[in-house]
Amino acid sequence: MLKEESISITTLYDNYEFDSRLKTGWGFSCLVKTKKQNILFDTGADSEILLSNMEKLEISPEEISFVFISHLHGDHTGGLSGILNIKPDLKVYKPETFSESAEIAKGFYTTGSLGTWIKEQSLIINSEKGLIIITGCAHPGIVNIIKKAKEIFSEKNIYLVLGGFHLSGASDAELKGIISDFRKLGVEITAPCHCSGDRCRELFQQEYQDNFIDT
Repeated sequence: MLKEESISITTLYDNYEFDSRLKTGWGFSCLVKTKKQNILFDTGADSEILLSNMEKLEISPEEISFVFISHLHGDHTGGLSGILNIKPDLKVYKPETFSESAEIAKGFYTTGSLGTWIKEQSLIINSEKGLIIITGCAHPGIVNIIKKAKEIFSEKNIYLVLGGFHLSGASDAELKGIISDFRKLGVEITAPCHCSGDRCRELFQQEYQDNFIDT
């Protein structure tokens, strides 16, 4: 288990503006930092944007311990080549690497490859405040991913769910049903971004208020 104060999550790439200094673009990437590990979750769609944003945030690719790829779509893998050009021996965990859940570093777990048509894995961080779940696009279903995390850690609460929820175009009724499921599953803090959709973000913000993070 990781101490919560030793974990930081920084968005590096998103289509929603999260830092006025940085470039936006369709895709997602974030850096999870602990005292011992720096994990790059996805790489956005473009190396130039990713590396530019990292430079402005004073984050060096040399600091990265390994790369965790949620799924093999270009808006999540497009920046990988730029990272590997700088650090070619970097370990990259792709969804096909894990058919089931596994611990990949102390306190860090993959859900394992989920879904049928699009295979996708999500990252679970076992922190002292509860589970932190990071999703790329949640193609297997955001609620299904949370339930998978609860299945793996039956005694743990869900502290934070962050990433793409893949709910752009969902109706208000569908979104409210999903928000209700989040509450039933005990999700404390939400941070939908990337492919979640404007209306999704609006409704989650209305429901979660101070426990909504605009990444």
